[in-house]
Amino acid sequence: MSDHEAPRVLQVKGRVLVGPDDVRDELWAVDGRVTYERPAGADDAVVVTGWALPGLVDAHCHVGLDHHGAVDAATTEKQAIDDREAGALLLRDAGSPADTRWIDDREDLPKIIRAGRHIARTRRYTRNYAYEIEPDELVAYVGQEARRGDGWVKLVGDWIDREVGDLTACWPRAEVGAAIAEAHRLGARVTAHCFAEDSLRDLVEAGIDCIEHATGLTEETIPLFAERGVAIVPTLVNIATFPSLAQGGDAKYPRWSAHMRRLHERRYDTVRAAYDAGVPVFVGTDAGGVLAHGLVADEVAELVKAGIPALEALSATTWGARAWLGRPGLEEGAPADLVVYDEDPRADVRVLAAPRRVVLNGRVIG
Repeated sequence: MSDHEAPRVLQVKGRVLVGPDDVRDELWAVDGRVTYERPAGADDAVVVTGWALPGLVDAHCHVGLDHHGAVDAATTEKQAIDDREAGALLLRDAGSPADTRWIDDREDLPKIIRAGRHIARTRRYTRNYAYEIEPDELVAYVGQEARRGDGWVKLVGDWIDREVGDLTACWPRAEVGAAIAEAHRLGARVTAHCFAEDSLRDLVEAGIDCIEHATGLTEETIPLFAERGVAIVPTLVNIATFPSLAQGGDAKYPRWSAHMRRLHERRYDTVRAAYDAGVPVFVGTDAGGVLAHGLVADEVAELVKAGIPALEALSATTWGARAWLGRPGLEEGAPADLVVYDEDPRADVRVLAAPRRVVLNGRVIG
C-alpha cells in the first residue's frame, strides 16, 4: 500500500464464532488481516452482518484433477471457485498431477495445502493420477514429494489387486516405515488412501499421520489409531459411491464388489466408533476425481448423520481442522478468511449449505 492509499477496512457485525465458546460481537479486517480493535477508517468500512465462522476446511480434495487426470487452468479455476462459493477457503489437496501454484497468487481463490502427487504401486491406482512405482523406489519418491508439497505426502495404501480379485495392501512394512521416516525427517506429514483393513496396522505402526477414507477400521485397529493420535478423513460423500462401484465390478471381481458393499454398509458405525474412541476426525469430500467440488456442507451433514455431535462436526471443518493443519482461524492478525451465515451453524449444521457472504483476505467475494 502506498502512503496515499487508505487502508481497506471491513467490519463484520453480529456474532463472530472465533471458537466454539469464544463468540464476539464484531470483527474488523484491515488490509486483509483480522483485528478486534476499532481501526482508523472504521467510519468508511464495508459492513457485513450475520453469524461468522473461519473459512471452512476441505481436508481432502483434488484441485486440478478430474477422472481422466490433470485438467486445464480454466477447469482448475472453476473447481476452486466452486469450493470458495461453498465457503471452503482452506483446501488440503490430497494429491494432484497438476501444477496449481498459480492459485497462490490469486487473492480471490482459496488457500491450498498440497500433498504433491499421489504415490502408488505400479498398475494399482487410477490411470494418470499417480507416480506408479515399486517398493524399492518409495523412499526416494516420498522425499521428492515432501520437498515439493506443503508439508504433506500422499500414499496409496491399498487398491484392487486384479490377481487376488480384492483390495490388498500396496507396500511392505519395512519400505513404508523407511518412507514415512524420510518424510518426517524433511518436516512433512504422511497420509494414505485406504479403503480396506489389511494395510492399516502396518501404516499406523510405521508412524503415519493420517488415513483417508478409513472404511476398513475395526475394533482391533481403532484403539491403535486413538493411542497414536492418527487422524482420519472419512470422505463419506465419496463412500456413498461404493454401491455403484461395486455393481460395476460384480461380473469380473465379485469378491471386491462384496467387500466394497460391506465397507459401505458399516460406514457410519465405523466413523462413530472411531470418534467415540478419541480418533481425530476431519472433514474432506474427495472432490476432483469423480465428485464435484463445493460439497463441504454435505460432508459435515454426513458426519452428523454418522453420530458425531454437531459442534464437533462443525469444528472438524473450522477451528479444529485449521489447528490440525497449522493454519490460523480468526485470531488477531490472521488473514481475514471467513464465511457469514444468516443463522447459528452450531444449532444446525445445515446452515452451512447457504453462505450469506464469503470473505477472502478481507474482501467480500461474489
